[in-house]
Amino acid sequence: MELNPLLDIAKTAAKKAAVAILEIYESGDFSIEAKADDSPLTLADKASHNAIVAELEQSNLPILSEEGASIPFEERKDWDYFWMIDPLDGTKEFIKRNGEFTVNIALIHEGKSILGVVQVPVKEQLYFAVQGEGAYKEANGKTESIRVNTIDLKQEGLKVVASRSHLNDDTQKFMDSLNAPEIVSMGSSLKLLAVAEGTADLYPRFAPTMEWDTAAAQAVVEAAGGKVTIKDQTEAVNYNKEDLLNPHFLVSSKVV
Repeated sequence: MELNPLLDIAKTAAKKAAVAILEIYESGDFSIEAKADDSPLTLADKASHNAIVAELEQSNLPILSEEGASIPFEERKDWDYFWMIDPLDGTKEFIKRNGEFTVNIALIHEGKSILGVVQVPVKEQLYFAVQGEGAYKEANGKTESIRVNTIDLKQEGLKVVASRSHLNDDTQKFMDSLNAPEIVSMGSSLKLLAVAEGTADLYPRFAPTMEWDTAAAQAVVEAAGGKVTIKDQTEAVNYNKEDLLNPHFLVSSKVV
């Protein structure tokens, strides 16, 4: 499978989705109940989904989307390559209007995310990666290579992506094992990207997420030299399981 043409399709899809989202984000009536069918959030989800699918369909590969119809495991287990998308990740951030939401498109092959594109609509930033070809950030008309930090888990002041107000027991235990860590707080798949580009060192996610929440950003993290591993294991998080719920996981920089 030639991946670079698929990368171009995914990048175009993500950018068009961002335009569709921003039209609603900048004009929506956010007094509407968030879960209502005509809420800005719901409309933005659907508009993004439609924009992405319209582009990805030209690849003739199956598409699994959070906003799409549920596809039985009996059907998708036989897929060789397929797209996994989250048209709008960061619903709380969208409603808060803090800009920390993303568009996520991943290409999955045999359980692994081998291509990832993450668009940050408000900042007009695009992160992308193809397995074995490095990770990149496109912003302000420039494209730059990104890499994770190299860290020692015993060093002081490691930057850890976590919630200041919602540290569960497992996460607190992990924080306590570190040497005076600094908490970095942000929304959506930006948390994984922070590790990928070195603005954070670690991201323990010991709480539920779905496969489409992480697939695209995991490809970027891994291409940038980092890892996304199952909690307390060395095995990477995999995709297209019968249950699309992710295991708890740790996103880490290069550890020495």
